Amino acid sequence: MSRPLLALPLAALLATTACSAIATDKALPATKPPATPTKAPAAPTTAPPSPAAVPALTPAQAQAALVTDADLGEPWAATEGAATWRDGLLKATANAPDCQRLLDSLYAEEFFGADARVRARIGLDDTWNDAQLHHQVVADRPADVDRTLAWLKTLPKKCAKFSAATTTGAVQKAEVAEVELPEVGDARQALRLTLTGESAEGEETVLTLDVATVRIGDDVIVLTNGGLGDVYTEITQAVTELAAQRLTDVRRQARAEV
Repeated sequence: MSRPLLALPLAALLATTACSAIATDKALPATKPPATPTKAPAAPTTAPPSPAAVPALTPAQAQAALVTDADLGEPWAATEGAATWRDGLLKATANAPDCQRLLDSLYAEEFFGADARVRARIGLDDTWNDAQLHHQVVADRPADVDRTLAWLKTLPKKCAKFSAATTTGAVQKAEVAEVELPEVGDARQALRLTLTGESAEGEETVLTLDVATVRIGDDVIVLTNGGLGDVYTEITQAVTELAAQRLTDVRRQARAEV
């Protein structure tokens, strides 16, 4: 089956995401206008209370916020395990501290500090192109998340081009570029890493890996989409949009149940 047929499930995914957002907005109850006071109220002496915080998601709620193979359809399926390129190419030594931190973060899929908690995760395989997509829902302090997003934003300049040596001594040429994301969540950032080199057998390899992060309140979506074949930025963007809408809906439901 030829790869161009991917356009159909991708278009369906985008349409589903848009319809979900519209349906969610229509489902919101209308705001009742406050009664007109008979006497002007006294000026408040303290600031009004902030809106109630969204409670921490339960494991079931966090799991419900994940995108699955049922959402994406063919050729995506539940993962069969970590890809060989993770150890073979991402476990590498870079020639600059920020670039090393990026490789380490991608290898471990840990972009945030020790206080961050992974509430749920899922792995999916593209059975046509041998790509892998990993989706996490992480909880962390918004200020800490935003610092990490700001750091990621600097990498297309700091690590535009660098070299990285694998554990076998093979040297990879690396490039980092920014990936544009839909306007979702409170803050967001995405990158594309490309590693070009040779395998132990002397064959040329090109690893393409997208990482997208979106903060929604004190929860964070982390998506990685990569492989040695074709890796489509459109998939990264569409799944990020769907994941953001799903997490928003779950958080709204969690607030309603308080």
